[in-house]
Order: sequence, then structure tokens, then C-alpha cells
Amino acid sequence: MSAADQLRRLPKVDRTLEHPALVALGLRRGVIRRVVVEAIDAERERILAAARDDREPSPPVADLDAIASRVRARLDDWLIPHPLPVLNATGVVLHTNLGRAPLSAEARAAALAAAGSCDLELDLETGKRGSRLDHLRPLLAALFEAEDALIVNNGAAALLLACTALGAPGGVALSRGQHVEIGDSFRVAEMAAAGGVPVIPVGSTNRTHLRDYQSALERASALLWVHRSNFEQRGFVADVELSTLGQLARERDVPLIADLGSGLVDAQPGEPTVTGYLEQGATIVGFSGDKLLGGPQAGLLVGSAAAVARCRRHPLARALRCGKLALAALHATAIAHLRPGAPPLPVQAMLDVDVDALRRRAERLCAQLGWPLGCVRESVATVGGGSLPGRELASVALVANVDSAHRAAASLRRARPAMIARVRADELWIDLRTLVDVDDEIVLASLRHL
Repeated sequence: MSAADQLRRLPKVDRTLEHPALVALGLRRGVIRRVVVEAIDAERERILAAARDDREPSPPVADLDAIASRVRARLDDWLIPHPLPVLNATGVVLHTNLGRAPLSAEARAAALAAAGSCDLELDLETGKRGSRLDHLRPLLAALFEAEDALIVNNGAAALLLACTALGAPGGVALSRGQHVEIGDSFRVAEMAAAGGVPVIPVGSTNRTHLRDYQSALERASALLWVHRSNFEQRGFVADVELSTLGQLARERDVPLIADLGSGLVDAQPGEPTVTGYLEQGATIVGFSGDKLLGGPQAGLLVGSAAAVARCRRHPLARALRCGKLALAALHATAIAHLRPGAPPLPVQAMLDVDVDALRRRAERLCAQLGWPLGCVRESVATVGGGSLPGRELASVALVANVDSAHRAAASLRRARPAMIARVRADELWIDLRTLVDVDDEIVLASLRHL
């Protein structure tokens, strides 16, 4: 059959729109029409591509029912609210692709409670307009031993706002050794300069000295320190310590902006704390809420009252502000940090769980699945999310006995809830460290898809 004949066999748009499978959806006609046109166009292009290659299209040309079925499948997918919940069996505690820190039950409840009408910007005592940060600001400032705090929508926004508000007019000086690239090819220096305030590189890739910063301050209006949260430098390297940079900032009366990345309340080996950065002389510290803090996606700026006020008054603060659901979840997370003896947040539970407890759980799961105990293996988990680079966590995994690890992983992704496992040397590894907060019955239900 010629390409022209095949093209003539394609169903018409209006006839496809009347197909019972699509009418039954009860959706706006314009929405369905858009997907129908795309499906027919894709089939037309497939036929033409086959003709250019002088071959028959495979599979055969789609008829009316086939096109309607494709359109229905796509629209059905649109009608499922996303993101979908998944089980993190990767062994990466803060997996960016999986939403980083899982929220505590209290944080989820707080977000749900705020989802309807709430006192976001209303003072219930006076009935007048209030600030969405009135309740959270003093709590965060006290938690991090800072004078004031500001919340925006993510860590990159905190960096952008601080550099734009505090680095004008001359720019911010940043060591070349701290020109970090993060996920999805974004670079910290470019994000810092996105508000129009230039980033002035100082020193070299491996060695930066105090004199480099001193020279830069002939032009720069602020200093910027970026924590290398996703890599380490070794060998012939030199850095100016943050405390020394803080002293220089005080002497020259310029702000020192510190981008910490992952904001810790309590010390972890190899990772600085927010309070520690402030004690070393940082004027303002920016970090993410959904990393080691264990909360929702948010960007926090804590530090001197004057610096935070300059950021709050900048027009960008309005554009970057945080929504009510994230604020509610962040408030509940901050409350959890106020009670050191309370049950740990999910992130902390994953970091702290005893490896012997993981091994006992793995053996119990194996018995319930009917798997041999040889499926229980020693594993190595990581923190992820650009936090605690190089730190490895002893863990335990179930290694499934399957013909194809990739097919098995795909099967787990199709489960509900989906489980995301790790494929290693064509073996399927289900790391239990990142499943600490998941009930055994849910884990078993997913694994039975294998």
C-alpha cells in the first residue's frame, strides 16, 4: 500500500472526537481535540518516515479505534494527580528525583490543615492584615540562634535573593574553588548573578588566599562563601577559612553571604551547621528546607536583622515567596527540631537506624516472601541531595533472584505504590535503610510484583 493510501486511511479529527471511549471521559472538547490532533500527526509522521526509508510502517497504520485508544490512555494519565507516591529503595536518603526529604506525619497534617482557608496573612487577634511569616520567623531565628529569618521557595531562591539584595552595586566576590555545579547543569555562580549583580571570581580553582578577597573588595560590595556540598578538594589546595573571611567582612563593613546548601540544626560528621556558620562570622546563611533539615522544599535565610530586612524589602522577595502548604509543613518540621527527645524526623531515622536492625528486618521479609536468606546482602547507602559528600552508610539490602534486573525494576515501578530500587551489575537491590518509615506490609505488597 502506498504512503498516500495509508495517509487516506487515517481517521478524521472530528470523527475521532465522537468515539465513545473519548466522549465517556466528559472532558472539555478542546482538550481532547488537542491530544487527538497530536496522535494523528504522530501517526502521519510515522507513515511518511517509513515512506522516506522505502519500507512499510510497523505496526500497521492505526485505525480509528487505535487512535482513540492512544488518546484515551494519554488523557487517563493526565487525570491521575501527580507526583505519585513511591517507595525509596535506592539507598539514597535525600534522592532529588524522589522529592528529597520525606515529610513527617505532623508536617503532612499541617500542610493538609492549611490547604483550605487559613490565617496565612491575617492577624486573628486584630482582624487586620498580617505577614505570612509572623509565626515562623521568631521560631526559626531562635532555633538557629540568629537575629532574624526569611523563607523563600527553595535554596537557589535564597542564594539569588541574598546576592541581589546584599551584593549591589559592585557584586559579590566568590572563590573559583567554590564555583560549584549542582544537578541539571545549574551553576551556583550563574544563579547568584541571575538578579543582575555580578559575581567576581577570586583566586584559582585549587588555591584562594585572603589577599584575593582583599583585592576583590576594591570593587565587590559583598563576599560569598559556597559550601562544596557535592564534592571535595584534595592535594595542592588552599582555602581561606570562613572565620577569617568573617573577620575581613567585619573590618570592611561588607556582608558575608554563606550558601550552606543543607541546613543542619545539630552537628553531623563532615557537615557544618547553620549556627556554626553564623558564629564564624557569616552575615546571612542560606540553605534548603528539604535536605538534612527534613522539611518541605523551601529556601531559608537566617542571620543579622539588618541583612534579612534588606532581603525582605527587595522586590524579588515577593516573587520568590513561599506558599502556605510549604510554610505549614516547615513550621511543623521546625517544631520537631525544638524537641530533641521526640521521635526523629524521617530523614534522621534513615541516617540513624542501626544496621543490625536492618539485617533482622531483611531476614524477616525474606521469610515472609519465601526468598532464601542468601538474598540478604551488606549494602552501602549514601546521603545524597548534595549533603555529606563522600559519607557512606552501612546498610542492608534484599537482592532479588530475577532473570533481568532491569525488567524487575520496571515491574516494581509499575506497582502501586511504585518502588524504586537500584540495579547493580544486573542485580536488583532493595536497600532497607531508605525504607525505614515504610510498613512491612507495604514493602511486601510491592515486592510480590516480582
